[in-house]
Amino acid sequence: MPSSPGPPAPGTRYALSSEQIAYYRARGHILLRSVVARDEVEGLLGPLDRVIDTVSARNDAQGRIDDYSSLFRQVTNVWRLDPALGEFVCRERFARIAAELMGARGVRLYHDQALYKPPGGKPTPWHQDQFYWPLDTPQTVTMWIPLVDLKREMGTMIFASGSHTGGMLVDTSISDASNRALERVVHDRKWETASDDLNAGDATFHAGWTVHSAHPNTSGGMRKVLTVIYFADGARVLEPGNEFRRADLEAFLTGCKPGGPAGGSLNPILYKRGSPG
Repeated sequence: MPSSPGPPAPGTRYALSSEQIAYYRARGHILLRSVVARDEVEGLLGPLDRVIDTVSARNDAQGRIDDYSSLFRQVTNVWRLDPALGEFVCRERFARIAAELMGARGVRLYHDQALYKPPGGKPTPWHQDQFYWPLDTPQTVTMWIPLVDLKREMGTMIFASGSHTGGMLVDTSISDASNRALERVVHDRKWETASDDLNAGDATFHAGWTVHSAHPNTSGGMRKVLTVIYFADGARVLEPGNEFRRADLEAFLTGCKPGGPAGGSLNPILYKRGSPG
């Protein structure tokens, strides 16, 4: 995998190489080292822990249909719940990485997710994120940042390289059924899989259609991760083809209508080519 530079200071550009961009576009995923300095990541843990505890106490489903409690504790759109988290999630530097990897002129925020997988947390089944998203573009990407050092036994991600080019491979939400079906597809198409240990402040980026899963957390520590999902500015809203996309349209594309532009009040533009960041 192409090498990454050291952690840039807040407000500066994370310089991607042409080799890294080519790697991502061929495989549908990439690991970038030291995207955020360790001390900065550690400073997010207090606010994020408080948000997780507060939302969990309310038993707020946050627009979700499935119950993922056996997999992880999950809070969505933390950027709206704490000023420090809001500044971090909406940082232009991260959005620029997303835009350059995808080849998009600009990107909007779809939503963020804090994903805490406790000790004993089950494996995350094979799935494709974009099954849930009523967006008419393949230019979608998720940034996945661990806030603690992660070894495989804590639940690191597994990606099927090259799986992002086939669109929706199974019409199934994340479940044992999606795991069985996509496991067969990965095997039959002989896609190589990739899974790496990560340090706090590293980040993986993966396309919306990339088939992926995660190991169980067999360690004694909490796997703490923050994700941010981006889509290309100019995308339009699809007519939802399943109940999950209808729920996402209502929860994360507020005010948007099928056939119209994707970009409501919850989807600010976070980067446009030519901006100084």
